[in-house]
Amino acid sequence: MRLVSLGLTLVLLAFVVRLLQVQAVDASAYAARAEQNRYVVHTLAAARGGITDRNGVALAISEDAYDITADPTMFTAERLKTGDGPEQAAALLAPILGQDRAALVRKLRPVNRNSRYTRLAARQTPQVWKQIKDLKAALAKKAETDRHTANVLAGVFADPSSQRVYPNGDLAAGILGWVNADGRGGGGVEQELDKQLTGKDGEVRYAQSGGRQVPTVGSTQTPAVPGSDVELTIDRDIQWAAQNAITEQVRKSRADRGYVIVQDTRTGQILAMANSPGFDPNDLSKADGDAMGNAALQDAYEPGSTAKVMSMAAVLEQKVATPLTHVVVPNRLHRGDRLFQDDIDHATWYLTLNGVLAKSSNIGTILATGELGRSQPEANRVLHSYLHRFGIGDYTGLDFPGETRGILAPPQKWSTSQQYTIPFGQGFSINAMQAASVYSTIANGGVRVEPSLVRGTKGADGRFTPARKPAKTRVVSEKTAKAVAQMLESVVDDEQGTGIKARIPGYRVAGKTGTANRVDPATGRYRGYTSSFAGFAPADNPRVTVYCAIQNATAGSYFGGQICGPIYKQVMEFALKTLQIPPTGAQPANLPVDYKP
Repeated sequence: MRLVSLGLTLVLLAFVVRLLQVQAVDASAYAARAEQNRYVVHTLAAARGGITDRNGVALAISEDAYDITADPTMFTAERLKTGDGPEQAAALLAPILGQDRAALVRKLRPVNRNSRYTRLAARQTPQVWKQIKDLKAALAKKAETDRHTANVLAGVFADPSSQRVYPNGDLAAGILGWVNADGRGGGGVEQELDKQLTGKDGEVRYAQSGGRQVPTVGSTQTPAVPGSDVELTIDRDIQWAAQNAITEQVRKSRADRGYVIVQDTRTGQILAMANSPGFDPNDLSKADGDAMGNAALQDAYEPGSTAKVMSMAAVLEQKVATPLTHVVVPNRLHRGDRLFQDDIDHATWYLTLNGVLAKSSNIGTILATGELGRSQPEANRVLHSYLHRFGIGDYTGLDFPGETRGILAPPQKWSTSQQYTIPFGQGFSINAMQAASVYSTIANGGVRVEPSLVRGTKGADGRFTPARKPAKTRVVSEKTAKAVAQMLESVVDDEQGTGIKARIPGYRVAGKTGTANRVDPATGRYRGYTSSFAGFAPADNPRVTVYCAIQNATAGSYFGGQICGPIYKQVMEFALKTLQIPPTGAQPANLPVDYKP
């Protein structure tokens, strides 16, 4: 009896020591371990803000989705009583999630054994989560009746998330961009305004047992703050018309690419910016990498004759000539190390300065800009100052991802040939937005308004915050701008003009054609042409600017007036009707193109 009593005493003493250790010495450590296994923390993804056009039409929205997640500690052999829990779970999930089984196994069996969270798949549809949830419930029911069966999906959960959807497919994709696998903006406005669109994630913490939430134990939650909605300046219908027109012409011309920009001349707001080819941000797996961007802002190219409007503005502003000044244009002109000629072979032309622009004479432009200084270097400096004022060589102010500022060398670095090619648009490079802005500056009475693409944002509180007001810069006088606008009318209205295909019945139209030698991005050598047309309407009370450019047309004509003039007409007509802008009814200036010697 004494031995039995001694034994019992020793056993009880061991229990007491163990209890003291658990409840006193190591109490905090055991409590922490219990807390770790008992509570689960999940991120509450913030709803991404939407993107609309100027009229509130949805261009990018977020729909309900789920991030499929897992707690790797619930797939261990100790928890499931089986050594291949991750393999069994991966076999069940792989066909539902459309993922590789081995990749899922690696996520469920991470290197860090203390990891409580891993994302198996992002932004899955509600239907996908329902499949997993039903399968998980069936396994749980079977495990209750058969103790040899483990619920290998007990550690699989779902976090509410959202999926980015673009209701109009490829419409304005170059502007909108896309959202990448991590839910961040991967291009365009989605990237530029990612911080405002994303919002702030929240989190929820709750008690769980066996992979299920314990309803009787309280949970804590920090709500997510939704991202702001963004309202763009573009008009969806005008964007559609521009995109449809340029896509069709690029196809007909078998060109590398093309772009159209429509701008409000008074406010600088962009009404459309279309690129072809484009891509569908709903399915990036089928997108061409070269088309996933905004070529209208990212391509740098030599503008050609559409740039002559800046040379003419400089000549008029410096008062070295008027639209009626006589210019004798020979068949060939020797300057520097080159012999210059016009696009067509001709006898000596006797043109007015207006006629030089109407007939797009390179030689006449060289002669006119040569009067800007007492010497050629001085003339170069004057011309460069005007190009810079028009925004050439600088960013447009849109702050768009990947935008190029173009190339404009300082005048002292112009080569012998550049001194004479830059006046007619060769020897420097621009992007399409810069080109459109030049014509909007003339249309706006000589004042350049910084282009804008965002009208404002609407926060979670419903308050609308307008975008900052664009900067305005006086480039040339109102008198000069009006004179240049009248000269641009001759390009379209006069039978000798190069832009007759851009005529719009009932409206006074100002415009300019361009056909430039094109530098092949692959070789760095001249190959093919950049065809373009730029202008505004109504010419005597401008409201809308349209610019079109097509790169390397290989079928049919490559002249800007022939392939871009009709695009200008089609898009401008649509824009005028959409914005309900009537003709002014005034008679054109009808400036003379030539004179008799």
